[in-house]
Amino acid sequence: METQSLPIRVMLIEDSVEYRRILCLAFDDLPDMRLAGQFGTTEAALRSLAALSGRELPHVILLDLRLPGLGGIDAIPRIHAVAPAARIIVLSQSEESQDIFRAISAGVSGYLLKSASLTEIATGIRSVAAGEASLDKHVARHILDTLRTRSQAPATILTDREREILSLLAEGLVKKEIAKRLGIGYGTVDTHISHIYAKLNVANAPAAVSRAYQRGLLSPHVDPGG
Repeated sequence: METQSLPIRVMLIEDSVEYRRILCLAFDDLPDMRLAGQFGTTEAALRSLAALSGRELPHVILLDLRLPGLGGIDAIPRIHAVAPAARIIVLSQSEESQDIFRAISAGVSGYLLKSASLTEIATGIRSVAAGEASLDKHVARHILDTLRTRSQAPATILTDREREILSLLAEGLVKKEIAKRLGIGYGTVDTHISHIYAKLNVANAPAAVSRAYQRGLLSPHVDPGG
């Protein structure tokens, strides 16, 4: 797992003034996080990012999808262009398959719903800042439900253990949780996940799940409840 200097700098791109206020108050109570900026449009956020130096850039960006002007999905590659080291977590009300998979394919590190608790959002930020990924449990279940209705192709490029771990990634589990679930070491899980990413030519867990969805690499009988 990557180490992350503290506090974690978080930027918020959200057009709801009230929701921004709630999140800002929550960050004030979290000693390991610092708000690095809040914006109601992606255009304003991009201008700020372009003007910041490396030490001022956010580690994690919380991005809404439904925004005035440039929408969140279309903003993702532009954010990556001006702040390539920043990791993006979509924080949205949308559970639409199209939004989920477009965001994941664009390279976000997490997808959380606004119905998530502040504790869950904070946990997601910490996971993503540490090099993990964060999928809302409801989003993970939705992905698996979609997988069940999609015709499956033989998963010949992955080993049985890799498919098992990929299925747990699709449930939203992080490496430590997978290691505990399977009764194997964290390093072993990390090695398997590295092989999965290499075989699927992806950079993170959400992208691996998206690629698996596209290729039909997950077994249809996966139970998201464990």
